[in-house]
Amino acid sequence: MQLSGGLRMPVPTRLASDGWWLCERPATALICNSPLQTGSGPMTDLSTPASDAGSAQASPIPVKPAIAVALAALADWLFYGQQIGISTIVFALALALGSLTANFATLNRSRMLLAGVLVLAGLVPAVEEFNAASLAFMILALGVGLLLTTNLQSYKLGEQAAALCDLFLVGPFRFFRDAIGLFNLPTLKTGLTIWFIPVAFGGIFVILLVSANPLLEKWIRLMSPGDAASYLSLSRILFWATALSIIWPFIHVWWRSKMAVSSALVEPAVLDQTPRSDRMELFGVATILRSLVLFNVLFAVQTILDAIYLWGNVALPADISYATYAHRGAYPLIVTALLAAGFVLAAMRPGGPAGQSKVIRPLVYLWVAQNVLLVMSSILRLDLYVQIYLLTWWRVAAFIWMVLVALGLVLIVARIVLNRSNDWLIRANLITLTATLYICSLVNFAAIIADYNVSHSREAGGKGVWIDMNYLLSLGPQALPAIDRAIALRGFEPALVSRRSCLVEQQAKETASWRSWGFRSWRLQRALEAQPKSSTTG
Repeated sequence: MQLSGGLRMPVPTRLASDGWWLCERPATALICNSPLQTGSGPMTDLSTPASDAGSAQASPIPVKPAIAVALAALADWLFYGQQIGISTIVFALALALGSLTANFATLNRSRMLLAGVLVLAGLVPAVEEFNAASLAFMILALGVGLLLTTNLQSYKLGEQAAALCDLFLVGPFRFFRDAIGLFNLPTLKTGLTIWFIPVAFGGIFVILLVSANPLLEKWIRLMSPGDAASYLSLSRILFWATALSIIWPFIHVWWRSKMAVSSALVEPAVLDQTPRSDRMELFGVATILRSLVLFNVLFAVQTILDAIYLWGNVALPADISYATYAHRGAYPLIVTALLAAGFVLAAMRPGGPAGQSKVIRPLVYLWVAQNVLLVMSSILRLDLYVQIYLLTWWRVAAFIWMVLVALGLVLIVARIVLNRSNDWLIRANLITLTATLYICSLVNFAAIIADYNVSHSREAGGKGVWIDMNYLLSLGPQALPAIDRAIALRGFEPALVSRRSCLVEQQAKETASWRSWGFRSWRLQRALEAQPKSSTTG
């Protein structure tokens, strides 16, 4: 409205909110999106700040949900309980076609050819072999293709990278937000929003903890005898939920608008006066509080069982061996700890409301402490397993990885306590990783693995299995001292002596020229030259 003297006063937010009936589509708008005119006097634009989205608008016909469900059914048929290979390419092509169909009206036609070439190029490595690298190229190609064809704004390289991170990291959660948005009941919407994260993550943690602990699996089967399908159905439901959350960002395309920040700066008062119920977040204080209470209870069960059976050496049931108990939990518990760390980072973001809560902070510290105990239990489990089945390169790498995870959890707590930024946390983790890699570069792992396996083998009177000579020989010349000990324990075998001689020749060739000199190889050569000739020739 316009006051005397030419001054303009914006319409109060409450009046603007009550004026929804002046809009063209009162069923979907809370505030008019066009300025109101009273005679010839201009009035302030009553539109709320642009949301974070520059979304491609969808048809009112539920085509997109139907496409998403069809793709989830295809994913179930291709992946659930099946070996993964060329099926990923079939699904990627189906996903690209589904995204093309769902967003055909808003596609950038001039970039479709380039996007198609990039997607096909990204699928080529998976045709050769499906592995982590080919999967990464496939995901990147699908994301870049979607960005090229559906994002009509011009972004810089950094903004494009941020948009892709938003697509892959935040996008999956939008499926549940949009599904909740189908309900117009505010109470139901709020309740589902608050409890979704605790229930979803709690279900994932339950599956991981049960897979890591044969005792929990046994107790669950005792609670529902003869009904193993009920447990399997839970995992299938979670598979469908995960598949839909991954598919949905490609079907219902939603990009952050570059105007969102400027709009927020222009009209901060209107944004601040928006009712909190309309700004419910998946990681709000209520959600985080419920999640931490539930997660602490779930993890306490695993912590208590480890304290009793793993640390306390209490006898396990007759049908469960210590080797099974140790091996089952070593790796799933690390995945659990990584998911827990991701949740803490999302929940306790710098400057967020959860970080100021006097209730949430102690729960976070308690949960991180339980996760550190889980990692320590994983290290102990792996150590018990290695005592029986001896060392390998992958088991050494697992030990190092577990230590890094534990240090990462401690650094997360340090970031929260010291009120540091995520940049500080990234730098601290990079320094820790660099120092670890530097130390590892100085360690002769091949010699350590070979020496441990011989010393703890059954031939040497240890608790481990018989020496795997094929694996020992595959470690290379650095394992020669341990190989000589193994030959002495096993007795003279012409085949083993012949293969040992090949390693000696390989070592001699590697040290023949001063250009290939290395201190480690030089020490080994000195040790070999000091051995009596008869000790290895029988």
